[in-house]
Amino acid sequence: MRRWSWSRVWLHVLAVLLALWVIVPIYLIAVAAFSPRDVIYKYPKPLFPTQVSLETMLFFIRSSGVLDSVRRSIVVALLTLAVSMAVGAPAGYALARYVFPGRDTFRIAIVSTRAFPIVILSIPLAVSFINLGLYDSVISVALMHTALALPFTILVTSSVFASVPVDLEEAAMTLGCSRLGAFWRISLPLTLPGLAAAAIFTFVLSWNEVFAAAILTLRNRTLPAHVLSVLNESPLPFRFAGGFFLLVPALIFMLFIRRYLFNLWGRVVR
Repeated sequence: MRRWSWSRVWLHVLAVLLALWVIVPIYLIAVAAFSPRDVIYKYPKPLFPTQVSLETMLFFIRSSGVLDSVRRSIVVALLTLAVSMAVGAPAGYALARYVFPGRDTFRIAIVSTRAFPIVILSIPLAVSFINLGLYDSVISVALMHTALALPFTILVTSSVFASVPVDLEEAAMTLGCSRLGAFWRISLPLTLPGLAAAAIFTFVLSWNEVFAAAILTLRNRTLPAHVLSVLNESPLPFRFAGGFFLLVPALIFMLFIRRYLFNLWGRVVR
């Protein structure tokens, strides 16, 4: 019993340390982002905010090029989301419902695409986009982000559709539904939470991606690429506010979609 209790104690201590490793930097960035600019330059900086102000965030938003880069980031993320779901959801449904030669090889090939570093893909694609006249555009960045997001989208949607018993679709077809009608009336409503999780994760992946966006654009940069390009010359308030502004979509994603992700990964029931 003592060994068991001590193992549980150390497990909880490790969990707390890992949580603090993630939460403390986010907290410090948030405190700095909502502090007056003169407070940011003070040393030592207060652990708890003494003043709350929108001055730093307004300074970041009003900086040159920020709003344009935010608009481009949203457009790129929406294009990535649309293409990834339009291609990945049917591919995931086919993997879940049909048995065909090379099915397992196809799964492995999907996963293996994430083994290539982004730099290996970005530089040849930059040359190709220059030749096609697509370089320095939101379309080129959206295509690159789609290539990064598709493996996750296909595998997650495949597991989501596999969790719906095929007997339900067959029962609907015996009652007069076509296969498309059975999918639309039965499978799609049951898989919407999982599909929503995959969609939001794809959006956040595109929003946060910086390396490919920095290589494939010069003037029409997304927000992460814009922040990275001016990071060395920017003052501390700009850096803290930019970091918090980039964190917001990921935080919203974790708060509102965690229940769906837990259902996808499964729960341990004793």
